[in-house]
Amino acid sequence: MSSRGLILAIESSCDETAAAIVERGSRTLASVVASQIPTHARYGGVVPELASREHLRAVVPVVRAALSDAGIGFADLDALAVTSGPGLAGALLVGISYAKALSLARQIPLVAVNHLEGHIHAVLLNEREVALAAGQPDPADEPALALVVSGGHTHLYLAQPAHGVGQGLWTYKLVGRTLDDAAGEAYDKVAKLLGLGYPGGPWIDSLARFGNSRAVPFAFSQIKTKVHLEGKAPRTKAARTAPIAKLDPRLLFSFSGIKTAVLRYVELNGLRAEAEARTPKTLADPKPPQTREAALELCPQPVLDLVASFQHAVVGDLMKKTFAAAEALGAKRVLVTGGVAANRELRARLTAEAQRRGIRAAFPTMALSTDNAAMIGAAAWPRFLAGEFAAGDLSADPALALGV
Repeated sequence: MSSRGLILAIESSCDETAAAIVERGSRTLASVVASQIPTHARYGGVVPELASREHLRAVVPVVRAALSDAGIGFADLDALAVTSGPGLAGALLVGISYAKALSLARQIPLVAVNHLEGHIHAVLLNEREVALAAGQPDPADEPALALVVSGGHTHLYLAQPAHGVGQGLWTYKLVGRTLDDAAGEAYDKVAKLLGLGYPGGPWIDSLARFGNSRAVPFAFSQIKTKVHLEGKAPRTKAARTAPIAKLDPRLLFSFSGIKTAVLRYVELNGLRAEAEARTPKTLADPKPPQTREAALELCPQPVLDLVASFQHAVVGDLMKKTFAAAEALGAKRVLVTGGVAANRELRARLTAEAQRRGIRAAFPTMALSTDNAAMIGAAAWPRFLAGEFAAGDLSADPALALGV
C-alpha cells in the first residue's frame, strides 16, 4: 500500500452508483457517478428492485472509471470505504458486498460510513479543497449545526469535534427531524402530482422563478408534543432509531400536510387535467425550462404560482427551524447539505439570513450536494486514522441512525 492516504469510496444507498478516490479526506482525485434517473423517471420515484439491479450493472465499471481517472491502481490504495446505511437494503448490499469482496481479495482495510455523516463531510471536504487550492491550511474543526435535507432525510444535528480541534473525528447529536416525509420527498411528490419530471427538486426550483411566491398562502402549524404517547413504546422502526420523545417540538418538521394542501388546491382549481396532459411531454424532455417563455409553454401561470408558493413555504420552514436550533444551541456555524442543498432559493435565502444573524453558513458544491462517493471517502479518512475498520460480518442497515 501507499502512504498517500488514498481511499476508494463506494456509495450505493439509493439510485446512484458512485465511486471516488479521495486523498487524506481533503482532495478528490476522481469522482464518478452513474445516475439511474432515466430508469426511475417513468415511475415518478425510485423503484427499489430496479435500483438494486442497476447498481449490479454499474458498480464494477464505476470503480474502474474512478481508478482510471485518478491514474492509480488497487495497489496504491490505503483503504476502501463504503456506505453501510441508511438507505435501500438491496441497493446498500450491492456496494457492501462488492467492497467486502474487494477488501478480502486485495487485503485492503474497509471502513463503513454512515450516509448522513457522509453528507456532512461533503461540506467539510469542499472547505478543505478550497483552502488547499488557495494554499491555505486546513480550516480548523469547530462545532456546527448541520441540516441534512434530501429526498430521504430532513435532520438537524449538532456536530462537534470528538477529540479536540484538528483530530478529524466528529460526534453528532440529533436535535431535530421530520415526523413523516422528507423535504426532498415532498418535492418529488408535488412534482409528480403536477405532471412534472423526476426528480422533482430541479423542476420545482427552476419553475419557481417564474411564479408569484405569495399567490397561495401555504403555512406550517406548530408541532405539538404527543402527550398521549408519552411512556409508550415506539410504533415504528424509524421512531426507535431516531426518537422524537425528547426533541424540542419547535425543531420537528412535517411535510405531509403541505403535500396534501397542494393536492387539494389542484383539485379545487381544476389543474388536474392540465397536469395529466403535461406528463408525457415532461417525461420525454427531462430538462427544466430556463426561460419564462419555455416555462409558460409548459405550465400556465396558476401552476407557476403554485410551484413558487410551495417552494417559498418549504424553504421558509427549513430556515425557521434551522435558525431556531442555532439560537437554542448557540451555534455560530451552519452546514447545509443533501440533495435539497442544491436548491437555488434555499441557498440564497438561508445565506442572507445567516449573514444578518452573524452566523457562517456553508453549502457543498452542486456536485457534492447530491449522492456521491467523495463525501464517503472524506468521512472515512478520520475513521481510518483511528483504526475503525469494518468487521467481516458487515451488512446493510437501512435504518442506521447517526449520533445520539
